Parts: sequence; C-alpha cells; structure tokens
Amino acid sequence: MSKTKGLHELYTENPEAADEIVWGRNVDKLSRRGFVRGSGLAAMAAVLGASIPFARFMPGGLIPAALAQTDESFAIPGKSGLIVLNDRPMNAETPAHLLDDPVTPASRLFVRNNGVPPSTFDVDPFEWRIQIEGEACKQPKVMTLGEIQQRFKHRTLQLQIECGGNGRSEFYPAAKGNQWTTGAIGCPNWTGVRLRDVLKDCGIGDNAVYVAYEAADTHLSGDPTKQPISRGVPLHKALEDESMIVWAMNGELLPELHGFPVRLLCAGWPASVSGKWLTRLLIRDRVHDGEKMTGQSYRVPCKPVAPGSEVSDQDMCIIESMPVKSLTTYPKSGVEITHGTQLGVRGHAWAGDAVVKALHTSIDFGATWQKATLRKPANRLAWQHWSTNLAFPETGYYEIWARATDDDGRSQPMVLPGWNPRGYLNNACHRIAVMVTA
Repeated sequence: MSKTKGLHELYTENPEAADEIVWGRNVDKLSRRGFVRGSGLAAMAAVLGASIPFARFMPGGLIPAALAQTDESFAIPGKSGLIVLNDRPMNAETPAHLLDDPVTPASRLFVRNNGVPPSTFDVDPFEWRIQIEGEACKQPKVMTLGEIQQRFKHRTLQLQIECGGNGRSEFYPAAKGNQWTTGAIGCPNWTGVRLRDVLKDCGIGDNAVYVAYEAADTHLSGDPTKQPISRGVPLHKALEDESMIVWAMNGELLPELHGFPVRLLCAGWPASVSGKWLTRLLIRDRVHDGEKMTGQSYRVPCKPVAPGSEVSDQDMCIIESMPVKSLTTYPKSGVEITHGTQLGVRGHAWAGDAVVKALHTSIDFGATWQKATLRKPANRLAWQHWSTNLAFPETGYYEIWARATDDDGRSQPMVLPGWNPRGYLNNACHRIAVMVTA
C-alpha cells in the first residue's frame, strides 16, 4: 500500500528535498538562499495559475502562502470559524482574516486549555473565593470576587494575549505540541482590578520574588492530586498597572472557555501566565515551581542552538516578554484583484512588553520594503493597527509579507527565528497570497 504525505509534512521533513519532489527545482548551491528557476518555476506557476513576477527573490524550501492556508473549521459553541487543534484539552485558533476587528470579540478569541475546565453552570460569581497566601504574604486572606469588586478600583484596558507556541507549526525539525499557525493571539477589552492592589492589601514581604496562580480546572488524568498548570511571573511584572484580576471581557461576563467567573491577566507574556478559573494567588519567596514552570515547559534555550539539538533542562530559560510580531488580517489570503487596482491591506502588530515603532510590507519576498501607517496602541500592551495601499507592477502571483519593528530596533525575521525544542516564540513575517489578473 502506498503512503501519501501532505504538503506540510513533506516540507517539515526536508524543505529542500520537498522542493525537488514538488516542483522539480534544484537549490542554487552557490547561494545561501535557493531561488525558484527553470522547470521548477514553471511547475509552481502552473499550480498557482499565474506567473510569479518576483520569483528571483523567493527563498527555497518555502511553501507558497496560497498553498499553506487552510479553511478547516470545527463547531465550538460561540466560536464560529475557529480551527480546532486538539479536543482534549480543547485548543483552537482563529484564522487571520477573522482577527480583523480592532478589539477582538469573544467569538474570535483563541482557546488554549491545559486541563478540563470546571463546571460553572450554577456558580454565583460574587461568591467565588480566591485565597491569597504564600511564603512572602504578610496577611493571608480569602476574598470573594464580590469583595474584590466592591473594595478595589475597577479598570478596563485593551490587552494582548498570545500563546507562547503561536506559530509552532512552521518550525523544522517539528516541535511537539499543538501545531498553532498564526491564530493564537487576540486583544479584547478586559475589566477588573489591578493585581497589585489585591496583593498589597494582603502585604507583600521584603522577600517576595514571584507571584503565581492556581486554578479550578482539573488534570486530564482525573487525578485530583495533580494540577494541569500553575504558573507565575516575577514580582515586577505582577505589580505593573496592566497586570489584572479580571471578570469581564468586552463589557460582558467572561465566557466559560475564557475563565468565568474570574481569571488573571498578565499581558505581553505567554498566555499561560494568565491563569483562568482563578482560585489561589501565591506571593512566593522563590521562582515558582508549579506545574509547567519547571523542566522545558515555556522555556527556550538560554543560548542559540542548532535545529534538532538536545538541550538539557538547566540550559533552558523561562520565557518572559513575547517577541515583536504582526498579522495581516485583510484581505484574506488568496484574494484575486485586477491589474491596476490598488489593494488596501491592514492588520495588527504587537511586541510583548515593548512598543511597535514601525511596520513595513513587501510584495517581492523581502527584497524591498515599504512603510505602512501605524497607529498608537489604545493603551500600553494593546496591539497596534496598521494599514497601507499596495500596487502590483504586473499580473501574476504575489505574496504580501508584513514585518514589525519594536522600539528597541528588533524586527521580525523574514522566514523563521532560532529553533527551540518546544517550538516557542515563532515571530516570522506573516505571509498572504495575492493573485493579480488582467
């Protein structure tokens, strides 16, 4: 029986060999980049249904964006159009074109679970209890959500939230875990109180180092002694204005999949530090050692390593601020336009704890770049909207690449950043396909 392989699987195993199998093209051995040429160019153009004006700049081992997209969907209540990557635990991402809203609606926010969500059908949110304690907590307390809402000043901020593994599917060799493409990101409005106000009310000891959470979700095994996840952040991050205990998203109670009745929100860092179904806060005198804080979970090599390398636990460092990144949300990849028509393009850009200072686009596979209009964020740690108008010199197949640069001068890599064993922090340029016809 013959075995067939999908395009992504083929390119994951060996991009250069895949080029030869799929297109019959050879990689230019005299260059550090392989370019499409000869019969391979003709084969690719035939599949795409158009010539490729900037083929001379197209890197080898790259699946054309027009073929790399997927329209697969799975019905999740209240989540029309999301792509499910796993159903135990539930994990689902949002196609880029469905993230076009300036403020992400609940229906478009990705889902990332580590365990089984608690049943909250008959929960009175005002009576939900949160215990605050730990080695560096001066006055341990138990507060209900109602008390927290009554005692502390409410705030509403638009804040980014992104899975640390967003983009994992592009890494080669393949990394274990949910194979996110680009859709594990969102930026809703959140309403709650500052985390620091609650912590200070309980007293932060001089020996405080970390603030961690525990939650009401249960381990997939059903073992009540095991936690699915319990992570945290250094004290300085917990004390930021934007680190919050929240109970509402976009002016409504949190949806069950997003932590109803209350969750933690520490924007700009991996979403795993923003625990859902919050039941306990720990002010710790050490780096938190809860589930998915040790070993290689949410960690990357402290120093760059060769792809496929074995890296020991002691050489892995905890992920903190997420890297600079952007997304093209309009038009949808694969759009067809008539030659001579300018195409309006837009999207979002974000940079973890930093600020995005510039956004550029390219239609010639990164050979040249044009600056786009970039708006200021609604507040610190919100994503920023960008827009531009593009013209195409002739008919054929094009890709629009978007590249953001932060206020420290760090830009997105054109294809892939440094490889790591768990496939975290892929901030390569987002690509969409455009077909220009006569």
